[in-house]
Amino acid sequence: NQVANLTLVNSACDVVSTAYASTKESHPYIRSVCDAAEKGVKSVTEATASCVQPVLTTLEPHVAAASEYASKGLDKLGEKLPLLQKPVDQIISDTKELVSSRVADAKDAVSS
Repeated sequence: NQVANLTLVNSACDVVSTAYASTKESHPYIRSVCDAAEKGVKSVTEATASCVQPVLTTLEPHVAAASEYASKGLDKLGEKLPLLQKPVDQIISDTKELVSSRVADAKDAVSS
């Protein structure tokens, strides 16, 4: 949940989801393949969930400890990489701006 709530991850998922939906909408052949794949994944997920549940119940204390450790690691990562709190569009815009600025600086240096 913590990873999914990171602004960068969340906005990247939105971008991919929008592209996927748009592609399905625009291309009927791809839509039929995607629909079949989605049904297959749903069936496998439902079948696996019932088999895995007893194992997950047994491992729950270990999973909780690992989750706590991972959460602390993500907090530290978020502090060191503020980029994770920015949406994809802003990162792309900032990168274009930075590259433009550097190219302009290089042109100025060469011309002088």
